[in-house]
Amino acid sequence: MVIPLSTPATEGALLVPYPSTLDVPHEHVAWLLYEHRRARNTRWRKLRCLDQALLTLVNLRKNETFAQLGAGFAISQATAWRYVDEALEVLASWAPGLHEALTGLGEGDHVIVDGTLIPTDRVRADQPYYSQKHKKHGMNVQVIARPDDTPLWFSRATPGRTHDLTSARAHGIVQACLTRQILVLADRAYQGPGATFRTPYYHHSEQPEHYQQFNRDHARLRAPGERAFAQLKSWRLLRRARCPTRRIGTIVQAIHTLMTCDYSA
Repeated sequence: MVIPLSTPATEGALLVPYPSTLDVPHEHVAWLLYEHRRARNTRWRKLRCLDQALLTLVNLRKNETFAQLGAGFAISQATAWRYVDEALEVLASWAPGLHEALTGLGEGDHVIVDGTLIPTDRVRADQPYYSQKHKKHGMNVQVIARPDDTPLWFSRATPGRTHDLTSARAHGIVQACLTRQILVLADRAYQGPGATFRTPYYHHSEQPEHYQQFNRDHARLRAPGERAFAQLKSWRLLRRARCPTRRIGTIVQAIHTLMTCDYSA
């Protein structure tokens, strides 16, 4: 079956559907959308809750354009954008807040804090979104992860040039961990926030052996934070975001919900 794809940018092009699979059960997302529609007393939609859930997950996993998504689901490009945006807001509302994520943690526990850049090609002005560290435009996102690489919390996105420690302070991570006396393992970008933060030594190769051993142990214990970001970047939309920068935080929160929800419940 071949479906005409009639958009100004792809006039005369043809869309060829192909079978695909998703590793996230869309029934769970559909149930959240059903509850959302019932709360709003929505009587009729072009797509069922199951189809809207599938539309959203395809967008996150595949990073297809809305013209392609709309043609595949037999809806307009604007409707596809609106349905995905609505589903992302619903999912993001289920993501835990910072204090909720740290509930149950206290003195004697430790977490990994790290930051990453979500590349984007949609910027209002070059300078605020350009990261000198990564040499590209994007948005800075902070993560708090368990030692077993389970992400506890993802922050809202800030402009890419924001320093990791500045971002961590702005989101309240530093104060929350200091208040609870949670040991934090972080990289050199987080030096100086307080007594519970542990960062590697500079120029460790020139230091005594026990300094070098500390850095090796620190890197080994901090590795799960990198794996948490690897899980986040497995959603193709975040490898090169084409959306407005203000939506990236919502997308990250929505993906966090998908990463941590219990599908067996």
